[in-house]
Formats: sequence, C-alpha cells, structure tokens
Amino acid sequence: TQGLPRVEELFEARRPKGLAIISEFGGTVTVRDNKKSREVIVTDDETGESKEYPIPYGSRIKVIDGTSIEAGDELTEGSINPHDLLKIKGIRAVQNYLLQEVQKVYRLQGVDICDKHIEVIVRQMLKKIRIENSGDTSFLPGSLVDVLDFEEENERLTQQALVPAEGKQVILGITKAALATNSFLSAASFQETTKVLTDAAIHGRVDPLIGLKENVIIGKLIPAGTGMKRYRTTRLSTDARVRANAAKREQNDENNQPLTKEEIASMVASQNAVPYEEPETGFEQSEGPEDSLFEEFKEEFGIDAPGSPAEQEKETSLDDVDLSGSDVLEPVPESEEEK
Repeated sequence: TQGLPRVEELFEARRPKGLAIISEFGGTVTVRDNKKSREVIVTDDETGESKEYPIPYGSRIKVIDGTSIEAGDELTEGSINPHDLLKIKGIRAVQNYLLQEVQKVYRLQGVDICDKHIEVIVRQMLKKIRIENSGDTSFLPGSLVDVLDFEEENERLTQQALVPAEGKQVILGITKAALATNSFLSAASFQETTKVLTDAAIHGRVDPLIGLKENVIIGKLIPAGTGMKRYRTTRLSTDARVRANAAKREQNDENNQPLTKEEIASMVASQNAVPYEEPETGFEQSEGPEDSLFEEFKEEFGIDAPGSPAEQEKETSLDDVDLSGSDVLEPVPESEEEK
C-alpha cells in the first residue's frame, strides 16, 4: 500500500497509478500469450460477443484460460478506476469498493475507523448526476444536478405526463464535490472564492442556508442540536400520516385560541345574571372526632371528660362564688420546719 497518498487518491477519485484492467461484461476468459504481446479475450456465453483486452508489459494476469468471470471483475492486478467501476457495475459497487479500500489502508496501520465516517464522504462524492437529455425540465445538458432534485423533478413531470430528464451518475472528488454544493457561501469559503461568487452573481443564486458552514459564516445558529427549532414545523408532504397529524394539530390550535375581550365580557355578564345557590351535598353532618372522644372518655371513667360540653357547663366564674361561710377556703397551716 501507499499509505495516506492512496487514501487521497481514492477520495479525489483520480486515475490510479497501477491501474487494473476490468471486464466490461461477463463471460469466459481466453488468454493469448505471444512473444510480442499478451491478450485476454472475454466471450459472452449468451450473446457470443467478445472483446480483447491487451495486457501491458509487466502486468500480472489474475485470470487463467477458461475461467468464468462477471462484469467488473479484475483481469490484472492493480487498483480499479472508480469511474470505470461506476459505469460498469453501478453506484453500489463503487461505494463498497471505496469503503473497503480506505479501510484496508487504515487497518494495515492498526487504526480502526467506523464505516459511517467514510460512508458520509462517499455519499457526498456520489450525489451528482450529469444531465444528458433535459426533456421538459429546466436543466441544461451537461450540467451537474443533485440526485434528490433530479428525482423530484422527474417525478413531477411523470405525474403531468411530460418527458422526464435523462442523466448518468458521476463520481466527484471531495474537492470538486465541495465546490459543486448548492450553497455558494460554503463553496466560496473553501476554494476559488472569486470564481464561485462571480458564478453565483451571474446566475442570481439564492443560498438556502441549510448546511452548517453557511450558517456559521453569517453568525446564525447551526441547524443541529439547539438550533433545530426552525425545523420543528417541517413536515414531509409525501407522508399521509404526517399530513393528518398536522391537520389535527392545526385544529387543536384553533380551538385553543385566546378569548377576545367581547367573549370575556359576555361570559362575566352571564355569570352575574344567574344567582348563586349553595350546592346540596346530600350528606348529613356527622359527629366530629371530638364528640366521639368525649363519649369514649365518659363510658370508660364514668365522668365527663375535661373540656367536654357537659364539663364546661359545670364551670363557673369567680363572680358567682359566695365567699361567705363555708365557701371561704381556710389557709393551710405551715409545717414546723417552715415555722
């Protein structure tokens, strides 16, 4: 391996140095090894079509005579060109190849990286389509369009019975992918600032401010974490359940509208017009806990409990006491020690 230069070669989608020859279709291999040249002939068993692949001097052949191969298989040792692999086997094969090759470099150095980090980069490299036939769309032939915009526009034209656009998936290096983003602020902050701003001014582009970089540049909260409040009301129009929930939420919001002054005044007037009546509970007043305690005390000791209603009736004030005669208390004699 070549270490980090190999990783850079993969992420920039460059033509590799030790290029491997791959088959454009499946079939049976026939190897011709002459003194002057070597050739590998692949013959399709179904159609009978065959193609010759001249082998450069010094290259090692990976197949033998009579081997059955599939489209995209390597005929010689070396690194596969991602552009050729995309054209022959499609986008999934390129994604898996880039992921495996990058992981191979890091694992040989004892570095373990989660696949999702590399997958994010590969996704950005494969998100553009080159328009070949614009159809009834506003796309220009040869221009690069985002995959999601391309599919959305074609779906809209199909529903209207119009001619959709045609295009091919392309793979861009991370440098070109960063410059081909929909945000001209993000692209201008990366490379070729003058060219990017001039092109955006000529085309009258408007930055949607969806990504992180453009929001940081203008000093706004990034649309992540606490900055996601602006997306709380965002709903997918293609989901019927989301639309139903949105309609229910709007109906609840209408029902929970604050009352106006006229509505409050009418409610107050209606309440004042109706006389207030004590609600009937339908229950008789029961004895309190104090009455039950007095009864238990009286039954146990045979006397009225202190503080009971009967005991309170017996108490009299000093004004009612006759101080003459026997009612006068005699003084208690002092003890001999006190004398």
